[in-house]
Amino acid sequence: MTLVIMAAGMGSRYGGLKQIDPITEHGEFIVDFSIYDAVQAGFDKVVFIIKEENYDVFRETVGKRVEKAVEVKYAFQKMDNIPDGFTLPEGREKPWGTGHAVLAAADVVNEPFAVINADDFYGRDAFVKLHKFLCEEKSDTARAHYAMAGYILENTITENGYVSRGICDVKNGFLQNVVERTKIQENDGVVQYCENDNWVDIDRKSVVSMNCWAFTPEIFSALHNGFVEFLTELPNTPNPLKAEFFLPFLVQHEIDCDTCDVRVLETSAKWYGVTYHEDKPRFVEFIKNETAAGVYPDGLWK
Repeated sequence: MTLVIMAAGMGSRYGGLKQIDPITEHGEFIVDFSIYDAVQAGFDKVVFIIKEENYDVFRETVGKRVEKAVEVKYAFQKMDNIPDGFTLPEGREKPWGTGHAVLAAADVVNEPFAVINADDFYGRDAFVKLHKFLCEEKSDTARAHYAMAGYILENTITENGYVSRGICDVKNGFLQNVVERTKIQENDGVVQYCENDNWVDIDRKSVVSMNCWAFTPEIFSALHNGFVEFLTELPNTPNPLKAEFFLPFLVQHEIDCDTCDVRVLETSAKWYGVTYHEDKPRFVEFIKNETAAGVYPDGLWK
């Protein structure tokens, strides 16, 4: 079973390549803990989606460490990796987005797989549930069957600023739609999102998407077709140089077309990330406590 890790992005608000910022005295990164949790859950292959220019630093750090425990492959998200018939817009510098990132792994993934962000900590429960789903899911000619780890909103916010989250509408355990809220934070004990300069209350127990998915290989065909459609419409978008092809948008399109269903695997796990520099000490303390409790060894890859 494969874990695909999106690690090509740079953290502009964080101020650097946060995926390779050590958080333990052993030099381990957030992604080390995700991989360790995934291996414990039963995953036996990891695919890093990275920028080609970051290959050496990833291989010398994370790659060589985890190769002892799991098969490791690399896929490169390249700006000019676009379908025939299209050209790179002049002046385009922004990557094409998470949908394009996962599509970059099509040549090295031929089996069911999970997808995560490199700079998020998801908790072992999420990987256990994703692995179980992928092991039990049967093929179906009518539609594809995918899954998403659903987190509780209050478990995914930071004290140090706002976050963006996909608020999920779930019915009978299946995802109906996701509404992107790009500015969510807790104000005076109330979780709110900002829209048109107005703060609106939101249920802190809402289920949110954290880009933690389970897919079968059918997703690659859908991603290719979706990216072609995205590029076709790109000249008509408000900002062609910044528009992105997002993975959740593609999934939503497939749901709307009834070509897939997405089971929501709710988890009570606490999410951690380093959206801001100030987030790091809290996560470091969490890992220290988990290590002291025996959840993680002192040195993951010894």
